[in-house]
Amino acid sequence: MAKKNRQAAPHAGKPKADTADGQQATLKDLLSADVLSKLKEQSNALKAAEEQKKQDAAQKADEARKQEQKRLENDMEYLLNNSKPGDWKKYK
Repeated sequence: MAKKNRQAAPHAGKPKADTADGQQATLKDLLSADVLSKLKEQSNALKAAEEQKKQDAAQKADEARKQEQKRLENDMEYLLNNSKPGDWKKYK
């Protein structure tokens, strides 16, 4: 099949969002203050949730590390393999 040549039709329905100095308007200029405040609140809420998630993950990892260390301290084989010879001389 042959491709149809389409010419770009000018967008007559779109109003130009130009400022006084000829630059295009930004999204901040186009949105109302109410919408901007809602977006900022949502952004702050998402950042806070992400920070809380990171803190929870760090706390969980810390607890897991402590439990593993406690388990290893009760494992006699681990203690024998990781003890220093100087430690044994102290307790003779």
